[in-house]
Amino acid sequence: MRTIRDVAERKLCTGCGVCAYLAPDRYTMVDVLKEGRRPLPIRPVGDDSELIRACPGVGLTADRDRPELPGWGPVLGMWEGYAADEDLRHAASSGGAASALAAFCLTEKNFSGVLHTGAREDAPYLNEVKYSRTVGELLEHVGSRYAPASPAEGLGQVEAQDRPSVFIGKPCDVAASLNARRLRPELDKRLGLTIAIFCAGTPSTRGTLEMLTALGSGPESLKSVHYRGSGWPGEARAEPGTRTLTYDQSWGGILEKHRQWRCYLCADHTGEFADVSVGDPWHRPTAGDPGRSLIVARTARGLAIIEAALAAGALVAEPVPYETLPASQAGLLKVRGAVWGRTVALRAAGLPAPRYRGLPLFKFWWRLSVKDKLRSTAGTLRRIGRRELRKRSVITEE
Repeated sequence: MRTIRDVAERKLCTGCGVCAYLAPDRYTMVDVLKEGRRPLPIRPVGDDSELIRACPGVGLTADRDRPELPGWGPVLGMWEGYAADEDLRHAASSGGAASALAAFCLTEKNFSGVLHTGAREDAPYLNEVKYSRTVGELLEHVGSRYAPASPAEGLGQVEAQDRPSVFIGKPCDVAASLNARRLRPELDKRLGLTIAIFCAGTPSTRGTLEMLTALGSGPESLKSVHYRGSGWPGEARAEPGTRTLTYDQSWGGILEKHRQWRCYLCADHTGEFADVSVGDPWHRPTAGDPGRSLIVARTARGLAIIEAALAAGALVAEPVPYETLPASQAGLLKVRGAVWGRTVALRAAGLPAPRYRGLPLFKFWWRLSVKDKLRSTAGTLRRIGRRELRKRSVITEE
């Protein structure tokens, strides 16, 4: 992978947008209907070596000496809890912890703003980068967005501030921001807190359009679309729309089938490169519960802000044993093992695959059953044809 164009055309792009931040004169992010957000060259491709170093699509490198919960990354503390603001807790996809921490940084830590994702005003089924300077602006866009997003494209807004900012994104987005801050000293000074949301993969826009059809809605007259929230985990709904879908119906029945190929090769679903990562505590029943978040401190900075938010009453949470993470995300270690088999199969077939350094994969593949080992390798070889992995993608604005 010598250029960002190679990464996108060979289907290894995560859609994070960090290349468009680092080289806005060379790349702009566009939506490719069946794949996701992709970088479109806006002038002849030049030296992309710096962009490749920042790109999470080509691989991830973790500090091999970092203390970690095996297979889950660094863990300095873990809590289950929710936003103290009941309206926020209700509107959020789980307990609203990510938004509560970001709001705390705005009101109590003198942060300049929060870089995150929200619905595009003129086309609510699409996402766009938001930079919220007030709690009110932040809460206008609370809730999960199971559609392509490129929050790292907006890192220039963080770099331009005179005070720190919060960055909220998927694990790959946060990993991209960490790579970028190593290349941009001013960004490093201004990126005050990174929050990663647990992620099972990004569906393409085609997935959202299929979900809207199931909701009795369409993109032409759409005023809003919500994938979750207003309860835990909440229902998918659209305005105008004639129906709602449960989380199992929307995600399990429609959206997950449209995940981009790179997500099947992902080794970090829980935000190992963030200061704080937040996800659903799926180990407990959701029925009748107004919403809870599993909150993981990944760095000393993240730990300090969580503890300060708890002390200030912005966050209500109780410490939980570290075993809560694997219990809440059952099957992810199995997925991590399968990723090793998939990348090996791709290379054996002469196709590119991401490289992971400092993130153990093989030992989890070794623990898989014989049947699952074969699925990860032979199954990948079958997908080469179905996914047209030998054929380069055409990146055009749609």
